[in-house]
Amino acid sequence: MAGSSQPIMQLLEIIGQRWTLRILWELRDGPMTFRVLRARCEDVSPTVLNQRLGTLRDAGFVAKEPEGYALTPMGLELGRQLLALGDWAKIWSARRDGGNAPGAD
Repeated sequence: MAGSSQPIMQLLEIIGQRWTLRILWELRDGPMTFRVLRARCEDVSPTVLNQRLGTLRDAGFVAKEPEGYALTPMGLELGRQLLALGDWAKIWSARRDGGNAPGAD
């Protein structure tokens, strides 16, 4: 992978690509065929979807199974980590906006 040698920067390069987080989100409940995944991603172009799936497969987050594309154990763990980051972001946003989020103290 080109770019930074720092793992966090490599990860951010991958998940920062357009459609990548949406693909991961859509696969959270189980395997999905390419056609269904494309429709769930609001008809992302097939070329872009293929590229993103290739990147996610190379990174070990997605695998091609008989039922379609699915999150790997590493992909599921990434999802858990992103949800935790989402919780933290709510606290950050509330503090930034001058309020207090529940659990912020």
